[in-house]
Order: sequence, then structure tokens, then C-alpha cells
Amino acid sequence: MSNPDFVIVILAAGKGTRLKSALAKVLHRAGGRPLVEHVVRACQPLKPREIVAIVGHQAEDVTAAVAPLGVKTALQKPQRGTGHAMLVARRAIPSRVKFAILLPGDAPLIRTETLVALARAHRETGAAATILSAEIENPSGYGRIVRRDDGSVAAIVEDAALSQEQRAIREINSSIYCFTLEKLWPCLASLKPQNVHKELYLTDAIAVLRQKSENVQAVLAADPDEVLGCNTRADLAEVDTVFRRRKRSAIMDAGVTIELPETVLIDPEVMVGADTRIEPGVQLLGKTRIGAACTIRTGSILSDAVVEDNVLVKPYSMVVSSHLARGSQVGPFAHLREHSRLDENARVGNFVEVKKSVLGEGVKSMHLTYLGDAHVGSGTNIGAGTITCNYDGVNKNPTTIGKRVFIGSDSALVAPVRIGDGAYIGAGSVITKNVPPDALGIARGQQANKLGWAAARRREIAAAGKKPKRKSSRKKK
Repeated sequence: MSNPDFVIVILAAGKGTRLKSALAKVLHRAGGRPLVEHVVRACQPLKPREIVAIVGHQAEDVTAAVAPLGVKTALQKPQRGTGHAMLVARRAIPSRVKFAILLPGDAPLIRTETLVALARAHRETGAAATILSAEIENPSGYGRIVRRDDGSVAAIVEDAALSQEQRAIREINSSIYCFTLEKLWPCLASLKPQNVHKELYLTDAIAVLRQKSENVQAVLAADPDEVLGCNTRADLAEVDTVFRRRKRSAIMDAGVTIELPETVLIDPEVMVGADTRIEPGVQLLGKTRIGAACTIRTGSILSDAVVEDNVLVKPYSMVVSSHLARGSQVGPFAHLREHSRLDENARVGNFVEVKKSVLGEGVKSMHLTYLGDAHVGSGTNIGAGTITCNYDGVNKNPTTIGKRVFIGSDSALVAPVRIGDGAYIGAGSVITKNVPPDALGIARGQQANKLGWAAARRREIAAAGKKPKRKSSRKKK
């Protein structure tokens, strides 16, 4: 699809006073992305000549959010209404462009298909302006679309100006429009700021078009949720709910089981393979990729993780920017930090933390262990309570553990250190030197058994408890 005759203008200059936030309105997040990013992504498949964002409040931050998506920006300062914003946009619109779609940056639920239908209807009807409208159950507070007998738009009437008969109208103005620019520019030039806020509004330009007997049309959105804006925190939560529901539905349609789906949070770029099962309370964030026939159990959080087929993530585990190969297992209550990798059939268990480490095929580390900056060879067993002491106060140092190594419980491996293939480390050891292949490394104090010591100690304690109390030497007066 290519629409070189079209430009898209996104209004992203507002502060969002009702959100009571220091953050620009369009930078608030819902559905895993800033609001304005959702809008831009919905517009991109139309392939217009340009996408222009009108920025104002926190202009640099908003520009930083949209520029990587190929969006040009134009600064509106001061902000004097939607009509003024369109005049600002004119400077960034190539002269050969005939049509413009204009939409607010806080309408993140808008779909590409709806914008395509709006552009098509505008062309086909030869309209000067086409409004995207929606029918909602409670239209209170919205401007209503009043239609003529032929279906064209007679007027947009604001809520406060409605007659008693017009209050029954449920079709509202979404503030998303398509304009024929050669018709729009003269109308904008004629507008006067005749309102309390001394601003120029696009609705006034549409009224001027009707006064000139120009053709103004309205296209109903198939889903009224698409026109939801985000003026309050409650609005943000409602929009986020819609996004999450859409994403879960798409994942389930692809053959994934989600138990209690309303409790599961999945970001928009997450992908999940068929026959995977996701239990309640799971969060799949960022660009997480999950293969087929996996199980992600209750309360686990995966962020930017890559999970191959047949992986089991047990309850309440966290996997961040890490790779889990086929057949591996994690958890419960495990934490895989950035740049960690579990090769095929490796297992990480209860309260094990892994950071920037590679665990080879079949490695087991099942209990209460920290593995940082380590490379562990295939077939190795890491005993409970093992720690790689990777930080010396200045630098992070590597630990290299060979294949088929047995690390006894409660061992500390002080990096940098290498443990050769097939070596054993005695439980409770503090290893500060390299251990050769097939050797036993052991570093602990020699045990001494003092016969009878415990029994003598108990007698001593008992005797101390039976000593008579000392009498006071004071005489009674």
C-alpha cells in the first residue's frame, strides 16, 4: 500500500493536565508502549508521503520517541488549538500532497484498517472533510455528529450546545479527520479565535466548510474502542486493558493456552509458539520469544527472553535478556539476569541466580547458588550454596568450570579461577587457585573431634544453674 498523495499529522504537543503528571501526555504508556508510538505504528502501513508529529510540551522527549520511527516533527509554540496545530504542520507538508489524515497522539487503539477505510471513503465521496465517528453507549461529554438526510454531516455539535432532541444521538466525533488540503487551508486562514481559550479549532474549520456547502462526510469506526483517548489515569488503565485483551486473544488464536487470561500481561512484540501453556499471573515483556510446547508457570516474568521449544519455567522465576535452549528448566524462584544462557537440558533450580554466564548442556544447579561471569561445561553438577566470587571491588572476573565437574555444596570459587574437566571440589571449599582436570580441589580447615567435650559442657551448664543465690549482707532496719 502506498499513498503518496497523503500526509499524516499527529497532534502530540499537549501536556495532559488531567493526568497530573510531569510527563508529556503522549509519552505515557499503555499496552507496553508510549501512546504516540502506537499511533505512529498504526499509520506506518499506509505508507504516506510523510508522517508529521506536532510537538510542544517536552518537545525534545517526544521527538526522541518518534524520530526513530521515521516521523518528522514540527514545533507548535505556543499551543493555540488543533486548527493552529494544522497551520504549523503546513510548513512540513510537501506542496504536492493533496490529502491529510489528522489524529491525536493519545488515541493509541486506532487500527490501520480503520485509517485505510477513512482514506478510501474520503477519496470515493470527493469530500472536503471526512470525520471518523463512533457510536457509544454513553456519549455524554462528546461532540455529536448531526447528519443530513443524505447521510452527509450537517454539523458537529458540542455537548453543552445540544438540543433535547440531539441528546439522543450516540454518534460522536473522534477528533480523527481526513481533509482535502486545498479546501482546508482557506478555511483555517479565515478562522478567528472566538472562544474562551482564544484558540483555533478544526471543528470550526469544518463548520466553515459546511457554510460553503462543501461535502463533509463521516465514517463509523467498526469498534468504538478505537477512538478512546487518554485524558485521565483511568483512561490509561482502560486503554491498557483493551490492548492486553487484544494481544492475549491473538496469542490464543495462534494455539497457545492461557489460564485465567485476564491475569496475564503480554507486551505487543512478544511471540509464543503453539501448544505452549501460560499459567496465571505471568508477565511476558519486551521482545520475548517463546517456542512451542513450553510451560511458563505462575508468577514468572520474562523480559526480552529467548525461549526455545519444550522449556519449563517454574513458578515465580525471572528471566531477563537471556536464552533458554530446548528442554532446559528454570526455577522455581530463580533469577536469570542479562546475557545468561542455558544450553539444552540444563537446569537451574530453587533460589539460583545466574548473571552473564553460560551453562552447558545438561548442567544442573538446583539450589541456593550464584553464578556470575561464569562458563560451565556440559554435564557439570553445581552443589547447593555455591558462589562464584566474581567481583574484587574493582573488576568482574571470570570463572571457568570444565565438563563433568562436581562442585561440592557451600563452595566459593574466587575468580579468576579455572576448574578442569572431570575435577571434584570438596564441599565447603574456598577455591582460589586453578584445579587441574580430574583432580580433587579442597580448601578448608582440618576437622578435630574432642571426645567428651559436649557432655562436659552440658554438665557445666547444669551446675551453673543450680548454684545457690547469694544472701544479702544488708541487715534489716
